[in-house]
Amino acid sequence: MASVSPHYSPEVLKFFRGLKRNNDRDWFNARKAVYEREVKAPTIALVAAINEAVLRFAPENVQPPQKAMMRIYRDIRFSSDKRPYKIHQGVWWARQGLEKTSGGGFYFDVSSECVTIAAGVFMPEREQLLAIRRHLDEHHQEMRRILAQKKLRSLMTEIDGHKLTRAPKGFAPDSPALDLLLNREWGVIAKLPAEAATQPTLLKEIVKRFEAAAPLVALLNAPLAAKKQRKPLF
Repeated sequence: MASVSPHYSPEVLKFFRGLKRNNDRDWFNARKAVYEREVKAPTIALVAAINEAVLRFAPENVQPPQKAMMRIYRDIRFSSDKRPYKIHQGVWWARQGLEKTSGGGFYFDVSSECVTIAAGVFMPEREQLLAIRRHLDEHHQEMRRILAQKKLRSLMTEIDGHKLTRAPKGFAPDSPALDLLLNREWGVIAKLPAEAATQPTLLKEIVKRFEAAAPLVALLNAPLAAKKQRKPLF
C-alpha cells in the first residue's frame, strides 16, 4: 500500500489559532504535547520528504530536519514585543556552508492564516549584499531570464526587495542592472490557504515551487559560495 504524503492534521490550525489568542508560557506549556505531536513531528517528516526531492535540483541546500526547522520561541531580548512564541512554524533550507549567514535558500511556514513558500536571499549581511550586487551587475540578463520563466511566474511572485531610492554606493546610476541593484533582498514567494497544510498535496505544492525557484537561489548564492570556498594563501 502506498504511503501517505506527509502533511498536517487540522489540529495544527487549531493550535496556532489558540497560540495567536494566548501567546503566553502558561498556555503553551499546558499544550506542549500538542505542539510536539501536531506541529513538530509532522514538520520533521515533511522536511525529510522535501529533502529527498531537493536532492534532485538543489543538493547543496539539503539540511537535516532538526537543523532546518526553526525555533518556535521568539528572541525577545531586544524587542519591545515580549510575546514569547512565533505564531507559525517555519523551516529554512540554507545552503551548506552558509548556515550562519544570510545566503540564498528555501523557506516554508505554516500558520493559522496561510502556508507560505519562498526562496531567495533575505536580510543579507553587508558583505553578502555587496557581493550579490556585484554579481548581478554582471549577470543581470541571466537574473531576468530566470525571473521571466513562465513556470516560476505562474507559481510564485517576486518580492518587493525593500528597494533603495538611488544607486547603491560604488554602482553606476546608469547601470543596465540598476533596478536589480536597488534591492536589499531578492526572492519569490507564494501564499496558499491555511487548509493546504492539511492536504496530502502539501509536499507536491512545496516541491514544485522550490524546484521552479532553484535557478534563482543558485544564481544568488554563486558569489557567496565562491567566496566561502576561497582559501587563504598562508
